[in-house]
Amino acid sequence: MLALVVCIAAGGWSGAARAQQPVISDAPVPAAQSMDYLLGAGDKVRVTVYGEPDLSGEFFVTGSGLMSLPLIGEIKAGGLTVGQFQDAVQKSLSDGYLKEPRVSAEVLTFRPFYILGEVVKPGTYPYTAGLTVLNAVATAGGFTYRADKKSVYIKHNGETSEAKSALEPSTQVAPGDTIRIGERFF
Repeated sequence: MLALVVCIAAGGWSGAARAQQPVISDAPVPAAQSMDYLLGAGDKVRVTVYGEPDLSGEFFVTGSGLMSLPLIGEIKAGGLTVGQFQDAVQKSLSDGYLKEPRVSAEVLTFRPFYILGEVVKPGTYPYTAGLTVLNAVATAGGFTYRADKKSVYIKHNGETSEAKSALEPSTQVAPGDTIRIGERFF
């Protein structure tokens, strides 16, 4: 999925002309912002049931991929897109509880990412939309002097093994990813 991104040109024009001339590019929408984002353990979701404030609120997806909601109890959320989750809640509420419920859901907080290896402060950090590997390294205090700055190992959430890829400024990180910066060879 592509989104239209408008940014101001950084060079080649003078003062006022620079501020008035937009540059338009087709940049990919990060996985967490696209409609394909799959909910998972640790995501915080706001569920709004219109006209029913007692059924609305902010809820977490548990480690087992379930979410506990008022009236309907536990419902599967893990592995579903936000739209699929909305439909499941709406169907559960219409099964004997409400007539024609209208449900809205949005992800408030994404599950964290993990970074380890040759970074100053390895650990768990909150995910932000559009996160790249270089942003993640900066969040973790930067590279150590022994870090391999040419490649990175990424294990995506739900996968069993990590994949090695070139460390480029555009390498994206998704919620729940584990990033490992290896040691360089002299």
